[in-house]
Amino acid sequence: MARPVTLFTGQWADLALEDLCKKAVEFGYDGLELACWGDHFEVDKAISDDTYCARKRELLEKHNLQLFAISNHLVGQAVLDNIDARHQAILPEHVWGDGDPAGVNERAAEEMKNTARAAQRLGIGVVNGFTGSSIWHLIYDFPPTPRTMIDEGYQLLADRWNPILDVFQECGVKFALEVHPTEIAFDVYSSQRSLDALEGREEFGFNFDPSHLIWQGVDPVEFIRAFPDRIYHVHMKDASVTLNGSTGILTSHLPFGDARRGWDFRSVGRGGVRFEEIIRALNDVGYPADAPLSVEWEDSGMDREHGAAEAAAFCKNVDFQPSGRAFDAAFGDD
Repeated sequence: MARPVTLFTGQWADLALEDLCKKAVEFGYDGLELACWGDHFEVDKAISDDTYCARKRELLEKHNLQLFAISNHLVGQAVLDNIDARHQAILPEHVWGDGDPAGVNERAAEEMKNTARAAQRLGIGVVNGFTGSSIWHLIYDFPPTPRTMIDEGYQLLADRWNPILDVFQECGVKFALEVHPTEIAFDVYSSQRSLDALEGREEFGFNFDPSHLIWQGVDPVEFIRAFPDRIYHVHMKDASVTLNGSTGILTSHLPFGDARRGWDFRSVGRGGVRFEEIIRALNDVGYPADAPLSVEWEDSGMDREHGAAEAAAFCKNVDFQPSGRAFDAAFGDD
């Protein structure tokens, strides 16, 4: 039996959740991964209203949709980031406040603690999200970057995220970082360093998303094999590298969807990710048979309803359970 295929609602936050539930069923999804923005899941209401989580559950059950995770990428980004005017557009008003950077960092951290508490109330065990990074701007290493500055960035991860993860531990919830450029972990080595900075605590793992690895030149399968016990959730998203001699991998300050970019996101199955190899690797490392494959649909060149429906069918077709026996077992000893 194939794993449940869910739809991450982050790119659909312009729709009321009730309307999206109806569409998700029509598209062929088994469940939703609720984003903590729009009206899809509001952490402050989940904490202050004892009936809120039950009502969200009832809405999903009414449409026979399962729920495995919620995602609070936007607020998580503000925990470690050097805050600037861009963050106001992605943060709830009560987190942005007066915009004072230190205050935003602190309020974001408290909101992530509350997200763990909200997940516990909702009865789920995984929160996906971002950490942000105070050192992403140092990626090119020029002017030459003293190693102490990088060390300080990972120490800040420990200082700010350990208290958040303490609450996750108390709530029995895991935090799954979506490894991603602009985060403290964006490839294999930075992910390992993040785990080391947090002393390998079990509350911290990864939301595996191959689309953020492939354009960097990182083999997504190798990421799975590097962290076999830390893949807490899986995003199904594709990307295509389109270098043609004029385009660049750093994208030339061009926005997503611009044909001049050296890479861009694609609908699942329409880019360069080898999803069959990913399924085989997930099977090899024991990603559970009842854990979700969650479509994060992002393709600026395709109608999203067409793409979402096609992606659901693709994921159900590409997934399979591992064999319980060797193919040549009939020729072995009794």
